[in-house]
Amino acid sequence: MERLALRTRLKPGCEEVYDREHAELPAELERAMRAHGLHSWRIYRDGLDLFHVVEVDDYAALQAALRDHPADRAWQARMNRLLDGGFDKDSGGLRLVWELT
Repeated sequence: MERLALRTRLKPGCEEVYDREHAELPAELERAMRAHGLHSWRIYRDGLDLFHVVEVDDYAALQAALRDHPADRAWQARMNRLLDGGFDKDSGGLRLVWELT
C-alpha cells in the first residue's frame, strides 16, 4: 500500500464552498475510488492551503482508472473551479523528509 501527501491551494474566497462541497462525496465516485484500491483520503485545510493524505494500493493506477470515469470527471470540474491551479492527477506527491513510526 502507498501513503502519499499532496498539496493544492484554494482560490481566495472559496474556503466555505470547498468545505461544504466535501461534506458529501458522490456515492458513485466513492465506489469507483474504492474499487480501484483507495483505502482513505483525508484533506486538511489551513486557510487556502489544502493538504491531502492518501492511502491507496497504487496511486498511479487509481488516477489512470478514474481519468475518464464520468463521476470523477464531474467531480474534478466541480472542484477545479475552486482551486488555484487545479488538481494535478499526475503529481507523485510531496517528498517525505522524515517519519516517526
